[in-house]
Amino acid sequence: MSSVFEFEAVNREKNGTSAARATRRDGDVPAVIYGGSADPEHVVLNHNEVTKRLANEAVYSHILQVNVGGKSQNVVLKALQRHPAKETILHMDFLRVDMNEKIKVHVPLHFINQETSLGVKAGGVVTHSMVEVEVACLPAVLPEYIEVDMEALDIGESVHLAGLVVAEGVEILALTHGEDHNLPVAQVIKSRAAASEDDEEVVESTEEAESE
Repeated sequence: MSSVFEFEAVNREKNGTSAARATRRDGDVPAVIYGGSADPEHVVLNHNEVTKRLANEAVYSHILQVNVGGKSQNVVLKALQRHPAKETILHMDFLRVDMNEKIKVHVPLHFINQETSLGVKAGGVVTHSMVEVEVACLPAVLPEYIEVDMEALDIGESVHLAGLVVAEGVEILALTHGEDHNLPVAQVIKSRAAASEDDEEVVESTEEAESE
C-alpha cells in the first residue's frame, strides 16, 4: 500500500477536454507530470486514493513520489483544481523535482501558544494575515510547515516574516525583495469587548469633566 507521499498512476492514452471528462466519469483524476528534461506525461489517478492523500496537509509542501508503469518520479504538487460545488478533484499538476536544484513551494504556517500569549491573557485576540509563505530551498530541507510562536506577543504587537524561524538553507522569498516586503504574519489586537469598555470609560470621563 502506498504511503501518504506516494501516488499510483497509469498513463493516459488520450488527451484533451473530452478525454479528461471521460476520465472523471470513470471515477478517476486526470493529471500531468511536467518539468525537467523529460516530456510532459498525462496520467490518471484513482479519485478515492487521491482524496485520502490530500487529507494530509503535508502533501501540499512535501516531496512526493508518483509511480507510473513501474517508474517512480520525485515531484511536488504544483496545482490542484477542485469542483466549485462538489468534493471532486478535477485535475492535478505535478512538477518534477531535481534533488540537487532549489524549488519554490508554499509552506503552511502553524501558529502555537496563541491561547497563552501575553496579549490574549490581557484580553486581546489573535488575527492572522497569512496562513502560508513561499520558500525556496533544496528538496532535502523543504519544511513540512513553519511554526509561529505567539506566546511573547502583547496587544498591539505583530510577528513579521523576518521573525519566522526557518532551517538553514530555507529562504523566505518575499524577504529577498527588500525590507518593504517584511509583511506582518499575525498580530494580537484589542478585542471588540475591550475596545467598547475603553470607549465607555472615555465617555464617562468626559461626562464627569463636563459636570464639573
